[in-house]
Amino acid sequence: MAIDLKSLSPKELQSLIANAESQMQEARANQVHTIREKIDAILKSSELTLADVYPARTTGKRGPKAGKGSVAPKYRNPENPSETWTGRGRSPLWYTAALKKRGVTVESLLIGGAPKAAAKTAKKTPQKTAKKATRKKVRR
Repeated sequence: MAIDLKSLSPKELQSLIANAESQMQEARANQVHTIREKIDAILKSSELTLADVYPARTTGKRGPKAGKGSVAPKYRNPENPSETWTGRGRSPLWYTAALKKRGVTVESLLIGGAPKAAAKTAKKTPQKTAKKATRKKVRR
């Protein structure tokens, strides 16, 4: 059944589009339902659960990926050893302030410390500095 789209008015075309979209959503829901039934049947026959097959996934939740773990700290504040930073995300204020001090390098803030030989022979290279947080002024 072919529909001559050129002969339809804009109102009829809108109606056709709306009907087609609702039909597509219904067909998609039916497809998902059928696939779920097949998967459930396979899992039941093999005496497995979805968690057995996909251990890192959580069912029914949408959000951060399951299994994301924490990262070990990489840098330590020499003035306050309880303050650490993993090296990910925005750098903390103590890190930025420490790098501005004379003689302090990124390597010297590492938790393991810089190797002594490498620290002595290292040439001064431009260090990656944290971007200064600025706010853009919005004109109204």
